[in-house]
Amino acid sequence: MITRTLLIASAAALVLSSCQKSETTTSTPEDIPVENFGKLPDGRETKLYTLTNSSGMTAEVADFGATLVSLTAPDKEGKFADITHGFDSVEGYNSDQNPYFGASVGRFGNRIADGKFTLDGKEYQLATNNDPGGIPCHLHGGDVGFNKRLWTVKDYTGSAITLEYVSEDGEEGYPGTLTSQVTYTLTDDNELIWEATATTDAPTVLNLVHHSYWNLSGDPSTSINDHILTLNADKYLPTTAGLIPTGELAPVEGTPMDFTKPTAIGERVDAEFEALELGLGYDHCWVLTEPAPDGLALAATLSDPKSGRVMEVHSNQPAIQFYGGNFLDGTVAGKDGVAYKHRTALCLETENFPDAPNQPEFPSAVLKPGETYTHKMVHRFLTE
Repeated sequence: MITRTLLIASAAALVLSSCQKSETTTSTPEDIPVENFGKLPDGRETKLYTLTNSSGMTAEVADFGATLVSLTAPDKEGKFADITHGFDSVEGYNSDQNPYFGASVGRFGNRIADGKFTLDGKEYQLATNNDPGGIPCHLHGGDVGFNKRLWTVKDYTGSAITLEYVSEDGEEGYPGTLTSQVTYTLTDDNELIWEATATTDAPTVLNLVHHSYWNLSGDPSTSINDHILTLNADKYLPTTAGLIPTGELAPVEGTPMDFTKPTAIGERVDAEFEALELGLGYDHCWVLTEPAPDGLALAATLSDPKSGRVMEVHSNQPAIQFYGGNFLDGTVAGKDGVAYKHRTALCLETENFPDAPNQPEFPSAVLKPGETYTHKMVHRFLTE
């Protein structure tokens, strides 16, 4: 049986070979890889699309959930490996065991208190599909969020893909018909760009988020506690027992939440500190020191000392959620049957503030007709 790992490695080798033969080779539609990714319970087919660049990197994107299924990047010795958690087929991504691996999350990524918000004087009730600390809230778009919707491929070139999903008025309780597009681009500068745009025909709330799980070692069985993290954020959002922000912007200085300098993730993760106790580790929103709503700012830098892989995260959003894989427990069988154990991957999700629809002092999450929402997130891969 040929595993996904071997298929990815083969794809990278083919790209390098083709680049060596001719620098001017261009892809035709027949040359661009498209694979079957399995059927949904209602019989609809899903597809897997492969992006490549001139250095041999690959990114696999599924139309189900506009999901990043895999990304290969070289280590300091030039060895390529998949550095994301995920599944081998759509069945895993459509299951209740999927913790949003690689997904494009919406309409509202992160949490909304009690699943309620008021917009233009009208209260809206959303699903309460999460209950940290036994306190129900709305999480990542509800019972069937954008991560479990089949998106339409609008354009696919071999180095970029654009997918679209139209969310009808009232879907998961949200007002307005929302048209969203997500574009993945794999550049020859070893950057994976995820860019989401959206328009609506009625006022609504929105926070589209990319939710990949990263382990830069290339070995999904190893802990990410040895990874070195820098967050360009001098404040974070303390939460209630239900992981809803209290409204305070607290300084990170002098606390285990301080990643303003490169710090090993595991160095203080088990410290006696209320925020860590409530989140069972790191699962919080950091407020960026230099947000760039009209451009891109460096939000985070992650590195793995053993492999030498480095990932920079740039974004135009005001905050970043760092989740340390606290709820991975070895019960989820991922790619090639690997059991993803505790803290074997992490998420770095640029975003608006959690619960922004209920907290007027937070940046607005309201999108109105005539406006265009844009969220750009660039993952730049290096070695050291």
